[in-house]
Parts: sequence; C-alpha cells; structure tokens
Amino acid sequence: MSKLFANYNRLPVSFVSGSGCYLEDKEGKTYLDFLSGIAVTNLGHSHPKLVAALQEQVSKLLHVSNLYEIPEQEKAAELLVKHCGEPVGLEKAFFCNSGAEANECLIKIARKYAHQNGLPPTITVTHNGFHGRTLATVSATGTPKYHEGFAPMMPGFEFVEFNNLEEALKALEKSCAVLVEPVQGEGGVIPADPAFLKGLEKACKEQKKLFLLDEVQTGIGRTGHWLAAHHFGVSPDAVSLAKGMGSGIPVGAVLATKRLASLLVPGSHGTTFGGNPLATRAVATVLEVIEQEGLLKNVKAMGEKLRRELAGLDGVAEVRGLGLMWAIVTERPAGEVAQEAFQTGLLVNAVRPTAIRLVPPLIVTESQISEAIEKLKPILAAKSPDEGRARAAI
Repeated sequence: MSKLFANYNRLPVSFVSGSGCYLEDKEGKTYLDFLSGIAVTNLGHSHPKLVAALQEQVSKLLHVSNLYEIPEQEKAAELLVKHCGEPVGLEKAFFCNSGAEANECLIKIARKYAHQNGLPPTITVTHNGFHGRTLATVSATGTPKYHEGFAPMMPGFEFVEFNNLEEALKALEKSCAVLVEPVQGEGGVIPADPAFLKGLEKACKEQKKLFLLDEVQTGIGRTGHWLAAHHFGVSPDAVSLAKGMGSGIPVGAVLATKRLASLLVPGSHGTTFGGNPLATRAVATVLEVIEQEGLLKNVKAMGEKLRRELAGLDGVAEVRGLGLMWAIVTERPAGEVAQEAFQTGLLVNAVRPTAIRLVPPLIVTESQISEAIEKLKPILAAKSPDEGRARAAI
C-alpha cells in the first residue's frame, strides 16, 4: 500500500522517460502528451538545451539563499522584464516557487497598497476563477468545491461573474484591486472578453486601484504572446507567473511596476527557495529557447490548426481558447473522453464535467496535432464507452 496521501486520483501509469511531445511508461508504451504536466512543459520533454543547462548548473551550485546576490536570478529577471514586462510597463521581478505563491505575493502587495492609500483591503475576483490551493489563494478562487471542508475562508474577496463588466465595476468601488485570469484555465478554458479587461483596466487607472492579472497558466508563450496581456492590449500593474516558465522546474514569479515593487521592503516578504540558481537558470534557458526557436510563431500557427481541426470533429459542441490553450465542450462526459484518450495513448484532461483541456508543448508539430485528432475522432463521435472502443478498434 502506498505511503502517499490519497488526495490525487492517479491514473495507472508510471512514466519513465520523455522526448519532445512524447512520454514513455515503464512498460514501453508511448503517449502523445497534450497536457504538458498541466501547461508546464512548454519546451516538451528533455529539450537538449534545457537538459544541458540544468546539468551544468547542478554540477556548480543549487542553492545559496536570497541573503546573497544570485547572478542566475538577475539574468532571469532581465529576460522576463525584457520579453514580458517592458511592453506593458512592468520593470521588476520577484521569484518564488509556484503559481500559488506568486498569487499570494499579489494579494499581499494589494493589501499593502490599500493600507498605504486608505483603500478597502478587498480584492475583486471572479466566480469560476482559480488562483491556487493555499488558504489565501483558495479563498480568492471562485469554485465552491475547492472551499469544502476548509472554512472559514479568508475574508477580503468580492466575487463577480467573469466577463460581467457592470458587476465588476460595481464591486471595484469597494475594493483596492481586481485579480483576474485573462483566460480561466481550471474554470474550463474561457477567454476574457477584450472589453471586460479593457474596462477593468480603465476603471482601475481612473480610481487609482490595482489591475492585477493571474498569468500562471497563460504566460510565457501559451497564448502565442509572452503574456496574454499583450494579446488583449492591456497594461496590468502586476502579473503572476509560473507553470511554463521553468518547463518542469518548480518556479513562480511576480512582475510589477517599480511603484508596486517598492512596497515590499526588506523583511516584508520573502522565500527560502525562490529564485535559487537552478530554478532561475531554467527560467533564463526557457526564455532563450522560446525566442531562438521562434516558438511564439509556432504557437499561433499550430494553435489555429488545432482549433480548426477540433471544430470539425463530431461530438464537439464548442471550441474555446487561445494559442495552444484550448478546451472542447463534449456531448459525452469529459471524464469518459479523457479516460478513453488515455487508453489510446493521448494525454488530455477533463477540466470541467463536459470540457476537455488540450495544452500541448509549444514545440508541437502539424503531424502531432493530426495524430491527436485521429485519436480523438472516434472517441468523440461515439455515443457510449462501448461504441467508442468499437470504433477505435476499426
């Protein structure tokens, strides 16, 4: 019997190696990975440049703590600001270990800003949103099932409907900030209406409130831009990042304006492991590879192909997303579809009862998209699990 906590429903497979968009299990079976460790392995598996960089760094230095200067962290910050921050006025970076920690930092910045400016320390967030599993970030998460058994939730969050600008503006009047995902990931891959984000940005600037974006899942090229903010043409006061930033190495970050970054003075916030040499070497390498290999262009081209192919499948009621972040709304229960896809060697997941999420690595090719479509076609067209298996066997 496993000695692990039983808080995951794990599928019966153990992966032992990976290359590009493929994984191999201990039995030698190959799987096409269109989940990317939940939008994490942006460079795919075992990318040679990332492997070489990490091997070199492991042989030199893993950890020293933020009591000292860390050159790898400085380089990663420079590249993050250059690619992600400068186009929207974000000039400073803080490194942590995860998306939840990055959102914790955003929440603390917002409260510090509120107290210094005489504003209510309340943050406007959205129903169906997801910001993490810590007590503060789960309190900001607008999905009731994540709250069950953990009450009382932390106060200080005002919930509104996603894409309902009128409701959000009303809530903002009694808030210091708004925190929103440009595309709701765990909520079912639901993009924001451009007018919703632009309206929030305008109101925040007029009222001197903070416009904060959770780009944990959408950032670092996932939408075909360095940030989804670039796609929507908005300039947040700060963003949270994680997932694809390390392509498998745990790391998170906050990018903020100089004004907001200055609120966190020595002793006000910190992390033991955040920004260590190994993690930030990974960040710098991932950013360099995305630029050198033209992966933003690939995301846009392959994302359009994936959208078009998915929309043409029987059994698909809706296709929604951006770049290489898509969901299909299925006529069959999504859990059944994901399970049958797994049996054929395709990794996707049921992000909502009728929604399947597809987030392949940014390096995905046309032939791999075609392979995934061929695996999904008989499953989605089937009326029952038995019929799906029968069609797949033909």
